[in-house]
Amino acid sequence: MNLTDTIKIRIRELCSQRKITLNKLSIKCGITQSTLNNIYVRPNATMTVSTIKKICDGLDITLAEFFDTEDFDSLEQEIQ
Repeated sequence: MNLTDTIKIRIRELCSQRKITLNKLSIKCGITQSTLNNIYVRPNATMTVSTIKKICDGLDITLAEFFDTEDFDSLEQEIQ
C-alpha cells in the first residue's frame, strides 16, 4: 500500500469511529466536500500537509495522532 491510500483509509477509519460522513467532516474542517471527494475519486490524488492538518483539526486530533498507526509505520519508502 502507498502513502496516499493509507491516508485515505485513515480518514475513512476516523470518520467511521466518530460516525460522521465526509460531508460532515468537510463542514467541521472547512474543506469543501468536492475537495474531500476528489481525494477518494482521483487515483493519484495528493494531499498537502495543510489539508491533512485541517482534517485533523476537524476531527479534534493532532497530526501525530493521525499518523500514529501501524499502517503508517509499515510503509516502505516511495522512490519516484
